[in-house]
Amino acid sequence: MAILVDRNSRIVVQGITGHEGSFHAAGMLDFGTNIVAGVTPGKGGQVFEHNGTKVPVFNTVAEAVDATEADTSCIFVPPQFAADSCCEAAAAGVEVIVNITEGIPVQDALRQYNFACEQMGARMVGPNCPGVVTAGQCKVGIMPARIFSPGPVGLISRSGTLTYEVVNALTEEGLGQTTCIGIGGDPVIGSKFVDLLDDFEQDPETECVVVIGEIGGSDEEEAAEFVKEVMQKPVVGFISGRTAPPGKRMGHAGAIVSGGKGTAQSKVDAFNEAGILLADLTMEIPGLVKKAMGK
Repeated sequence: MAILVDRNSRIVVQGITGHEGSFHAAGMLDFGTNIVAGVTPGKGGQVFEHNGTKVPVFNTVAEAVDATEADTSCIFVPPQFAADSCCEAAAAGVEVIVNITEGIPVQDALRQYNFACEQMGARMVGPNCPGVVTAGQCKVGIMPARIFSPGPVGLISRSGTLTYEVVNALTEEGLGQTTCIGIGGDPVIGSKFVDLLDDFEQDPETECVVVIGEIGGSDEEEAAEFVKEVMQKPVVGFISGRTAPPGKRMGHAGAIVSGGKGTAQSKVDAFNEAGILLADLTMEIPGLVKKAMGK
């Protein structure tokens, strides 16, 4: 099992003929991802080919879905068009939308969330995220394939780079993964910690979940409350930005501390109160996972 994507997911890559889209589509195919279609307006009828695999290109997502029954989209589209691309995918009936694009204006991000998630009921990951990987089955996005190995640990992270660091550390310690999701660090995102924790709680193959948070916003505090009230599976956490100078904006657009909310300490306190095993350093996470799983 897995969450969001697996070997049966049928992927359409929006922007597949562009530089980023073509590069990462090739990497996704190398991983074994089932890419069934690409979309670039004005280039319908072309074929994207990589190592003998041929992917038809369509002008619209609706055409791609009608022809291939694609159910998952990966968006590599410039920021001025990315929100429209997300809405187009949702309107075409795509169930899972992984929006890699960074730099989407906040108003556009609100519009795409309201339409795709609230009105159409799609599951969106991102924007400004590295994507989703179900180890040994499916990669949707830009994460480096070689660090993943199948196993019982789920992972959710606001930071792409920390995702890679922690996944690699888990793999080196023999702790494989079910699904790993980089949710993105923008102020307005689709799936949040709570949404994905609920998915992992219901996934029979996930035995432990790692949550990597950072300063800014209240998502981590909400996740801690969910863990305390709902989760039966053990959760290991890490909060980045704990040494950030007071009042200084750090990293992601969503890493904004205001009015005393969103501080590293408030998140640490919430995690501790919820019984989440909290690592001070990323290198401590594999050991805590083993402890949580009784290994």
